[in-house]
This record gives sequence, structure tokens and C-alpha cells, in this order.
Amino acid sequence: MKPAFILHELTLLQEREGWLPEPELRALAERIQVPLHRIESLSTFYTHFRRAEPKKHVIAVCRDLSCMLAGGRQRLAALQAQYADDPDVQIEEVSCIGRCEHAPAGFVGHDPVALDDDAAVKAALQGGGGLDVPQRRWDADLYESADEHYGNLRQLVAAWDPARAVQRLKDCNLRGLGGAGFPTGLKWELVGKEPATPKYVICNADESEPGTFKDRAILHDLPHLVIEGMVLGAMTVGSERGWVFIRHEYEAERHALQQAIDRAYSVGALGKNIFDSGFSFDLDVFVSPGGYILGEETALLECMEDQRGEPRNKPPFPGNQGLWGQPTLINNVETYAHAAGIVARGVEWWDGLGKGDFSGHKFISVSGDVARPDVYLIAMGSTLRELLEMAGGMADGKSLAAIAPGGASSNFLPASSLDVEIDFKTLADAGSMLGSGAAVFVAEGNDLLDVGVNVTTFFRNESCGKCVPCRVGSEKAVELLQGRKDLPAGADQLLEELNETMVQTSICGLGQVALGPLMSILRNFPDQVQSE
Repeated sequence: MKPAFILHELTLLQEREGWLPEPELRALAERIQVPLHRIESLSTFYTHFRRAEPKKHVIAVCRDLSCMLAGGRQRLAALQAQYADDPDVQIEEVSCIGRCEHAPAGFVGHDPVALDDDAAVKAALQGGGGLDVPQRRWDADLYESADEHYGNLRQLVAAWDPARAVQRLKDCNLRGLGGAGFPTGLKWELVGKEPATPKYVICNADESEPGTFKDRAILHDLPHLVIEGMVLGAMTVGSERGWVFIRHEYEAERHALQQAIDRAYSVGALGKNIFDSGFSFDLDVFVSPGGYILGEETALLECMEDQRGEPRNKPPFPGNQGLWGQPTLINNVETYAHAAGIVARGVEWWDGLGKGDFSGHKFISVSGDVARPDVYLIAMGSTLRELLEMAGGMADGKSLAAIAPGGASSNFLPASSLDVEIDFKTLADAGSMLGSGAAVFVAEGNDLLDVGVNVTTFFRNESCGKCVPCRVGSEKAVELLQGRKDLPAGADQLLEELNETMVQTSICGLGQVALGPLMSILRNFPDQVQSE
């Protein structure tokens, strides 16, 4: 069974026409024998689809946290003024595009660009391409050269023991590194024990949270580790079919991944009878039609089943009833990459990568007001201060005001938290979380209330609208504070009540964290938030 036939047809139509004209949608509905309302429902839900004809050139400008800190609003206004009379250029705001190290960032057509570079924007308008994505060598790579890729897999399948793989993941205490932090070994074990077949394996590569772009680097530079981790996961749970669910903005990374998949097939690491072991596993790439909510695993599954990407009520969980109602293993990009090393090398190796009493290493996206925003590989237990030093310190000699250590959904911490070690428990004890593995450093001089409202606005914009608490609560908060320099009288109490309601009653994590970063600013930085 192939996933998302209708979405695939809509994608092909948009690639051909540049948008989705109404007559073409009617013709599509008739050709594939699907009611028009189903096609309308999908084409109006997913952000990638255009229902109005665009101009010849579209410049998409990111409006979210890292780009806002880098002057994105001013750049947007400048571009709007510059091309106001150009009949061929359309300027539009979009949510985070995962190019936070190049903030203020955007797209010209399909090409990512650093928008503060006028020459680059003009070149992209003329078809000159966007940002170069250089290949990097990482200490996390298990292999010295491409010729060695899948060597661990070749050895493991010769005497495969799924219980041993699960135990190694448990002993190393690997947890999901996309935000939720669920124990990886336990997840693999639970899916493996499910009697129903077939089972499926999915890599969630739909990172879309402001400040988060580490998985993009892993997919581009270390796709073989992700593939190897997925194959090991598939053999552990008993699956023969898998997909990498990747956001459509990651075109260069998708090509790198597809090349790695093709090569894995050619050397026998994918397909039938992997390395003469009797195991088989086929892997494809599924391109997301857009939307932060698809990072939530059940919304992702709804999308793959040709539905609107709205989260499901849990239980049942995907490990019990996932894609098409079958047991489904879902982990994120970095989790699979590290699982490949842990299953092959074990707990002593993993412990040796950490610092002090901490185990393992971690990819961290760093953006905001730092000198060198980028992805960094750190030893677990490194401090936020050490991470900031790796990124060259604060840009332009500015002082640090606040840190979001785990992406836009994590609570902001004060500069006094710089010596907190980076790990799940230490950051939780400090009042925040490791989250999506994205540290955003905010310099003194920024309006922190504006920063908090920007994050809340992102979640408001990206809410799927399925549940009332998230849909209404996030909108209420934005309406209350947007454009203000101070906190209205009584707003702090109202926001506390809204936040508590959303945490307790929202269906998924988006609504549960939507006001959290804003509330952390009100609590941790009272001197910097003026009240009426």
C-alpha cells in the first residue's frame, strides 16, 4: 500500500501549474474518483499548497524567533518597499524554514537564501541558486569513508539478536531526541512485542520548530547512519517497510538522503535479503506537504493516510496502532543516527562520549544573537556556557539576556543559568527542557515581551485548530499582547489561567507548550516586562 495518493496527486499538480486552480482540482477529483470536498479539505489545510496564483517570483520571508532577532521584520519591510512596484515579485511571510543559522532567512522560489545579502537575493531571482550546503565530517560518524558504510550492520545481521539491541539502548538510556524524550529501547521493545503484522518504521524528519535545524545537518552529512539505524529498528520490531518523512523545504537534504538510499540498495544494506541475512527492508522518502503540526507523530500518520494532519487522541499509541492501524515505530533523525552506534558499540562506548557522569553526545542547533550560529556536536553534560563559547560567544560584544535551551517550545532561562549542564534532567531541574535540541541565545536590548509573543504567535499560526483550548487559547494570548510594549492590567492572571487550561486539555504537545515560553518570560524576567 502506498501512502497519501491524493496528496501525491496534488503535489504533482502544483509542480505542473505552480498552484492549484479550481478547474484542475475538479478534473483531478473526477479522474481519481474522489469527492471534491476531500480534495478541497486537503488542499486548504497544508501550507505547501497554493490556492491563489502566485506571481512569477515569490520571496518567502521567515517571521519567527531566530530571524526576528536577526532583523527579519526590518528586512521584510525593506523587501516589500524594494519590490512594491514589481509585477513579477511577490513577498510573503512564512513560518520557520529551518535555515536559522542564516537568519534572516527565506526562500526565493525553491532556493534558500540569506535575505540580508541583496546580491544573493537578486541572483536567486535570476535563477542563480541559493545557499550552498557544504558536506561536513562529524566525529559522530561511525565510518572513516563511504566504502565502510553499513559495516556494522553487515556484522550485526550475521548473528542478529533483537533483545540484545533493545538492552543496549536501555543500558545507554537513549531517549527520543525530537522533543518528547521517550526511552528508545522501551519503544523498540513495545513495538517488537506487538503481534499484529505488517509493521512499519518511520523516521520523523519534519523538524519545523523555530531555532531547530540539527536534523537537517544530519540528513545532509550522515544519512547513512539514519538509514542504518532504521534498518536495525526494523529488524528489532519485525518490519519490512519504512519511510523518512521529510519537510518539503529540505530539498538539498532530500537529494542527499535519496542518494544514500540508492547506494544502500546497491551495496545490499536495503531491499531483499539484506547482506544474505534473510531480513528484508524497503525504504522510501515521503515529502511533507507542510505544517509544524506534522512533527507530532499521529498528525504525521494522518497525513500519510491522506487525511488532514490533525493529532489523534491517545491511546492507542502508534506503537500499537499506527500507520493504517498497524504497529509503527517512529523515531526522529538524530535518535536513529545514535541508535546505529549504540546497537553496534554498546554502553561503554556511549558513556565515554559524555562528560563527567553524563553519557553520550548530542547535536545542538545554535542560533540567535551569537557570533557563529550553526549545528554543534557536544558531549552530554557540557554547559550552556561552553556551547555559547563554541558558537563564538555573543555577537558584537553584546551581553546575554535569555536562553531558550531546547527550541522555541522550551522555557526561557536567565543568563545566570549558563553553567547548567545540557541533559534532560538538568535542564528540567533548571525550569526548561532539552526539547528539540536547539539553543537560542537572546541578547540584552531585545524586548523580551516581544520575543515571547513572537513564539506564541508561531504556535497560534501553526495550530491545526482541531481542539478548542489550543485554537482559542493561543489566539486569545496573541490578541491580548500583540503590538504592545507593556502588559495590560490583569493580563498575567488571565495568561496563567489560559496556560493551565491549555496544558491540561489540549490534545497534543503544541497546545500544551504554546504559552509556556511566554509565561517563562513573565516569571523569570519581571523587571524587563513593563505593566500598565
